[in-house]
Amino acid sequence: MAQKNVIPFTKNRKVASGRPGFKPLRSASRRHRPGRGRSFPTAIVWAVVIAAAGWMYLDRSGHLYSAAAFVKRPAKDALSASFVLCGDSHRTNCVVDGDTFWFEGQKIRIGDIDTPELSPPRCEAERVKGEAAKSRLLALLNAGKFSLSAGFRDEDKYGRKLRTVSRAGNSLGDVLIKEGLARPWDGARHGWCEGH
Repeated sequence: MAQKNVIPFTKNRKVASGRPGFKPLRSASRRHRPGRGRSFPTAIVWAVVIAAAGWMYLDRSGHLYSAAAFVKRPAKDALSASFVLCGDSHRTNCVVDGDTFWFEGQKIRIGDIDTPELSPPRCEAERVKGEAAKSRLLALLNAGKFSLSAGFRDEDKYGRKLRTVSRAGNSLGDVLIKEGLARPWDGARHGWCEGH
């Protein structure tokens, strides 16, 4: 029986690969795997979708916000008026109390603070501190140009516009807090009288 001419693969690779019609076998690790080439573009598409979802925020009422809207940027202060204390006359630019004022005929509640009540105060200490907060807000508003910015809610249940008041990127509410005339707003009113 005639023996076929067998060329061992490891020793004669160069000789064998030079033969016409010879195709070396691919190793298992380098063989084409179905679907492998398509996974990379799919990964890019998913990355873009996830990034877009992270950039946009849909609140419960259906309003679509960009994440950039929540980044605190110094606004250009362009608003100003000559404020007075509110009385019984027509209210255009006046201060009601330490966290509420009228600006250009619109009632505004400073959204990031809570100050003592004046209508009516529950004790003498609250009245005194409330009057001090009211006078200080009047002085702060008349000290120069300011900015108003809205948060997640446009207005409260009383129809007052909820706004943060700032000057040069700093909240005027923070000034009142540092001076002991206001507290950060946490969603609930807390008493300013001892024992409440």
